[in-house]
Amino acid sequence: MRGYRPLRPDRDPFHRPPAGFEHRPPGALLRSRVVELAVFGVVPLRVSAWQLLYRSCDLNGEPEASVTTVLLPRGATPDQGRPLVSFQCAIDALAPQCFPSYALRRGARSLGAIPQLEVPLIAAALARGWAVSVPDHGGPGGRFGAPREPGYRALDGIRAALAFGPLGLDASTPVALWGYSGGGLATVWTAEVAARYAPELAIVGAVAGSPVGDPGAAFVRLNGTLFAGFAMVFLAGLRRAYPQLEPVARTQLRARYLDMLAKAEVGATLPLLARLAGRDVGRYSDHDVDTLMRLPQMQSVIADIRPGAVAPEMPLLIVQGVNDEIIAVEDIDALVDRYTVAGAQVHYLRDRLSTHLPLQFIAIPAMLDWIADRFAAIPAPTGTRTVRSVAATRRALRGHRAMARLTARLLAGQPIRPEPLAPQSDRPSRHPEAVRLTGS
Repeated sequence: MRGYRPLRPDRDPFHRPPAGFEHRPPGALLRSRVVELAVFGVVPLRVSAWQLLYRSCDLNGEPEASVTTVLLPRGATPDQGRPLVSFQCAIDALAPQCFPSYALRRGARSLGAIPQLEVPLIAAALARGWAVSVPDHGGPGGRFGAPREPGYRALDGIRAALAFGPLGLDASTPVALWGYSGGGLATVWTAEVAARYAPELAIVGAVAGSPVGDPGAAFVRLNGTLFAGFAMVFLAGLRRAYPQLEPVARTQLRARYLDMLAKAEVGATLPLLARLAGRDVGRYSDHDVDTLMRLPQMQSVIADIRPGAVAPEMPLLIVQGVNDEIIAVEDIDALVDRYTVAGAQVHYLRDRLSTHLPLQFIAIPAMLDWIADRFAAIPAPTGTRTVRSVAATRRALRGHRAMARLTARLLAGQPIRPEPLAPQSDRPSRHPEAVRLTGS
């Protein structure tokens, strides 16, 4: 395998669906393969991993084939009592080298792709003994920012994983959803569409860290700032999902900005952020950003891409930094309010100390423990809490010690196997159904 380079999804025959796939039901498994994964494409990730091609659909219900990467702890045997986590990466890009199905593979050339930074979260779920599905939720066209369709792809990826024999799962397998930032947005879309699109799935909870809340407001706020590249990649993705935006872009934006949008379609996220920092759409138009956003065509899209109109039926944990420099806490407050008014069961943790990227890692133990409690059928808490730090509990500190050991194993290329259960002294008592749901 030395020197091996996997093919990018746009060049890889595995990603091309067989003839007639559109007549298969959503989630139907089309093909599979064993893959090798690696930290930053270099240090082998010692887990069992496969990729599944399956039938799904886009925003408009048009059939398409999508891919998820499914993982088990190293040496794990099929076990019907094993739960499944669908982890939605913060892809935050349109370029195929940023899709998890490529960026996570050994030998991938994906420097600057955010999914490579999220390997510790995936490994942490595997270290709990859970199976993990990591879908390419942006689809084969990389439509970053499109609403609802990330949920279709994630849910169909779950269906394909449950039907994939080597995982040993079945229709009764408890499932949790998890994602942060752009992956958090994909997670809330998955939670919103689940009851209608995949009612048969036993989804016990969803964790969404910093899930954007109001993409339109985020675009305006990030435009012209150090993080303007996020806004430009987002606009580039929406042009693919909403054809009515193309004439708006051609008539309202100057050629230089359109050229930058074209470059945003092919570049990895982190280099794009550096290259596009400070870009203000108003400098490349006859109108400022607020005027552009008030155009009728833009208003209809902004309303469509704002989550929160549908209450997810499973419990939610939403985690947000009060001083987040990328996602405004006010947008997440408003999202939680919309969900609560609609009848959703939400536990909202606001962290005073953390900024955006650090919170993703600081909150890992709190997010994992919340998922573990849902798998154990412990009733989910509700309400809003503002805390100094989500890491400042005995349970979280134990989790961080486990994460330190796990990170050392990752960097050393050692196998990822389940750790012994942590002491239960500060955990709530188990719900009577816990034995049945955990397979004990």
